[in-house]
Amino acid sequence: MIRLGVNIDHVATIRNARGGTHPDPLAAAQCAIEAGADGITIHLREDRRHIRDDDLARIRAAITVPLNLEMAATEEMLAIALAAKPHAACIVPERRAEVTTEGGLNAAGQAETLRPIIARLREAGIRVSLFIDPDPAQIRAAADLGAPVIELHTGAYAEGHPGELARLRAAASLADQLGLEVHAGHGLDFANTPAVAAIPQIREVNIGHFLIGQAIFEGLPSVVARMKSLLAPARSAQNANPR
Repeated sequence: MIRLGVNIDHVATIRNARGGTHPDPLAAAQCAIEAGADGITIHLREDRRHIRDDDLARIRAAITVPLNLEMAATEEMLAIALAAKPHAACIVPERRAEVTTEGGLNAAGQAETLRPIIARLREAGIRVSLFIDPDPAQIRAAADLGAPVIELHTGAYAEGHPGELARLRAAASLADQLGLEVHAGHGLDFANTPAVAAIPQIREVNIGHFLIGQAIFEGLPSVVARMKSLLAPARSAQNANPR
């Protein structure tokens, strides 16, 4: 089975646009879980533009499925993760001016910074993943750094760049050969997710912006259930027609 992680950051974006407490990211997390989400993802950014510290604390305490905390490789975020002890921490690149995450983490070029952070998270029993582009050098760097999981950045694929699906397939195969668990995410929607879900080494997809946006029209339970329903058939079709 392939797991669905639902990122609820942009529920907090809507709340923060006006202030107050509505809509509540915790309520969204619980709604997504009831609709079939296998995990919840949140990104606590340095500027707290959407998820806030109290959201992390409340969601961590309340939900019954794994919580995946996306975080920058900083001492502040490391301390927060070690205190909160989510099920998983996904280290992502973060720049203040960006609208959304732009590309994958440069694991190969930031080894000295990443290695001790990964080690401390793992010592605390937190599953560590690195959000990286489907690039062989980055995948090998992730394995060398001791990260047991990678999340492949699917942004270029979602934008329709030629050859990106083949690149994702090759990256997932290499990561699997190196003993890494493979996840994928960024820009995925109803149309483009099945091809990613069909890649046999991918164990989890994390999807946020599309699901929260589509929920405006269809409701969050409906869109989560629909996305979940696309995953198993995609994997089954791949198993029935191996290449």
